[in-house]
Amino acid sequence: THGYFPLLHEDASIEAQIRQGIATHLRHFGRYPRGFWLPECAYRPRSNWAPPKMIQLPNGRTWFRKGEEQLLSENGLDYFIVDSHLLQGSSAPQPVDVRCEDTVGKLWSRISRKPGEGPRPQFEKTTHWGYFVGGDYEDYPPIACMVRNPAVSYQVWSAEHGYPGDGWYLEFHKKHQPGDHRYWRITDDRNDLATKQPYSPEMAQERVYRQAGHFVSMIHDILEAQPRPHGRRPMICAPFDAELFGHWWHEGPAWLEQVIRWIHEDYRVETMTGLQYLSDTPPATVVSLPEGSWGAGGDHRIWLNEGTAWSWRRIYQAEERMKDLAKRFAHSEDPQLQAFVKQAARELLLLQASDWQFLITTGGAADYASHRLVAHHTDFNRVADLADRWPRHEHLTDEDWAYFGGISDRDRPFPDVKPEWYALP
Repeated sequence: THGYFPLLHEDASIEAQIRQGIATHLRHFGRYPRGFWLPECAYRPRSNWAPPKMIQLPNGRTWFRKGEEQLLSENGLDYFIVDSHLLQGSSAPQPVDVRCEDTVGKLWSRISRKPGEGPRPQFEKTTHWGYFVGGDYEDYPPIACMVRNPAVSYQVWSAEHGYPGDGWYLEFHKKHQPGDHRYWRITDDRNDLATKQPYSPEMAQERVYRQAGHFVSMIHDILEAQPRPHGRRPMICAPFDAELFGHWWHEGPAWLEQVIRWIHEDYRVETMTGLQYLSDTPPATVVSLPEGSWGAGGDHRIWLNEGTAWSWRRIYQAEERMKDLAKRFAHSEDPQLQAFVKQAARELLLLQASDWQFLITTGGAADYASHRLVAHHTDFNRVADLADRWPRHEHLTDEDWAYFGGISDRDRPFPDVKPEWYALP
């Protein structure tokens, strides 16, 4: 799922997004996840919250909402990933003392550490350590954050200055018709598609080896330059979307394989999961993070602006209706009613995808994104109508059944969605 958490109207919606992500991970990997990469690295702390004025909701109100770290923690997660500028805008890191009896000391109860090793104060803001997040831990277990390293991320993400934009790599946009086959290399991404030169697999592979070596050397140099107070090991957090490797960047899987092989052979660098690092080098400080995302400006402007405000009004209406459906029907034993409510939940999850506002704002596919958003909103309400009508024993027409059968076949991700997630207080 990929909802933009800070702007969602209901905490139940965020809970459902988190729980659906956990359920999907369990289904595919057979084990419970321990970390969570926030969609768009978008974070909101606990606060009194009101819908943004730009959305222009009638009868707007303000109420207290949990921070995202609390929602993640209450779902059994140990850490989450944020962007580097959120750390730079955070409060000054405060040391954690395992010996004290206050709430900060309780943070240590949930993070594994080596026997006999206590917390080490670390006051510098750096992406090379983990941090506990928050300020009041009386009502939920502690949770840590890891911070995306900007230099490493830029080297892989940037199509203009990073590896994927290399002139010898396969050009994504130029295709031969019929068949949609790609025979050309990027050559120069500033030039017209007509100037693209033929693709050479041999030269592309040579660039893969060279850039994989550069990446491993860069990682080593960055880590080597970091201080190691009290023997604490620095780390680099480098998350990437899977679709980058192979879809946008044809040579990406080969590059990634070579990077992993060379790191495995390099005694100076070790790969590990986020939880492995936090267990080996537990956070020594706690920070309070500001609200923000990894989008332009570090705030919500990509997802909320004059061109997208209308979309949030539709999302908010659907969120409230889904919550009402869940409270009334989530625990019904009627299989058909359950099918209606589950399909409504799927349509809501699709409606809430942050991609739609991103595509509208950037102009990459504004018409397509607007159409999809309106379609999912319409489908949500139509399925919700079926759910409302069914317990009243209203007659459903052949057209109603044909519609529901078609949409159930078309929009069928999230087979393990549970309507009761939306009934949470």
